[in-house]
Amino acid sequence: MQMYIGWIIVGTLVLYLISIPVPSILALPTLLGWLVPIVMWPTLGKGPRNQALLLLVTGCILVAFAAFRGVFLGWQKILATNLPLLAMFVSVSFLALTNTGIEGQTLPQGKRSVAVTAFGTHLLGSIINLSVLFVFGDRLRKNGILTKTQTIVLARSFCSAAWWSPFFVATGVALTYAPGMSWRQTLIPGAMMSLLAIGYSIVEVCFFRKELFSGYPFKTATMIVPTFLAAVVLSVHYIQPDISILTIICLISPFGALIFMKFRPRITALHDFIKTSLLSVGSQFTLFLAAGVFSAGIKSTTLVYPEFFSLQGSTLTPGLLSMILAVMIIIGIAGVHPVVSISIASPLLLPLNPNPSQLGFLFLSCWAIATASSPLSGVGLALVSRYQVSPKLIIQSNWLYAVVMWATASTVCHLFFLH
Repeated sequence: MQMYIGWIIVGTLVLYLISIPVPSILALPTLLGWLVPIVMWPTLGKGPRNQALLLLVTGCILVAFAAFRGVFLGWQKILATNLPLLAMFVSVSFLALTNTGIEGQTLPQGKRSVAVTAFGTHLLGSIINLSVLFVFGDRLRKNGILTKTQTIVLARSFCSAAWWSPFFVATGVALTYAPGMSWRQTLIPGAMMSLLAIGYSIVEVCFFRKELFSGYPFKTATMIVPTFLAAVVLSVHYIQPDISILTIICLISPFGALIFMKFRPRITALHDFIKTSLLSVGSQFTLFLAAGVFSAGIKSTTLVYPEFFSLQGSTLTPGLLSMILAVMIIIGIAGVHPVVSISIASPLLLPLNPNPSQLGFLFLSCWAIATASSPLSGVGLALVSRYQVSPKLIIQSNWLYAVVMWATASTVCHLFFLH
């Protein structure tokens, strides 16, 4: 069964897309989606397994307890809540096939290389996601190790794309857990936050870190794919606003990957990618599906005891939103995946009838700040395991950044959504 996991993952994506116009078959992609973590369970790392098991068991207990009390959300809301996110994650994974692998003879140094590397990581990562971290990191590392400043620039520049990029899973999570959110309404404040985050990091590295920076030998050709795909997604969303961003990305990304694929022959490269590289999303399937059950359990319990799990009587003042964001960032840095904290916060905040786009921006801010500042996030774990970056160093280098970005995001969240 292991040799067919890649095809099961692709089948989940294809059947989910078919289920959008034909919702009666939703059980099929749901079944395939759950089959992935079941088959891959022995090969998953201890960390993802323990976290997923804790979420799944806790969620099942809460769902069973609520059902005993007469509250049952239905199997679809329990088992398939995060299916759209998984479909999106699979689709954007294909964009790794467009990597150019451009390498110069030497690494550029100095302040200009800091800015070029930061914006290059940000823009390219906004489309091809986590794979850009390995493309850049493998080129920059010396003796298998990244310097402190390289770690800062790569992590923050990449993660800040979560504020605005429709290709980030963060956007899918925000759209799912903040029903009614308009991505276009969060685009401007999100882009502003990403620029502020990158600008802050460039100034810090150039003027306050006493270390020579060696950057990535960036070339214009690397921006053709992300620019084209972003333009297509934005154009389709503008022409057909009724089609969700998630659906557009799920459709566009695989086709874009096939068009701009750098490997030949295409069929062989695609086949190899599905059989080998696509297996890397197995841990995401495990975590996201378990988090969906956990979220359903939390929501079910809030319906059983609304008086205990409710902020009714409270108003979403700037201070309350800022406090909630701070708590989500702190537990994110501590190792709780943003999708988990968001799945907890959403059912507590939705009864207060918040501005959906403001709530979505709050979730995006949590994701962008926490993942860049934590050694236990996907980005942090990649830096620690692949480039021998110290977990302690990641926290020490980013705690002030996290505080500044939290304060800035709280202010932007208030000013842009006053109405």
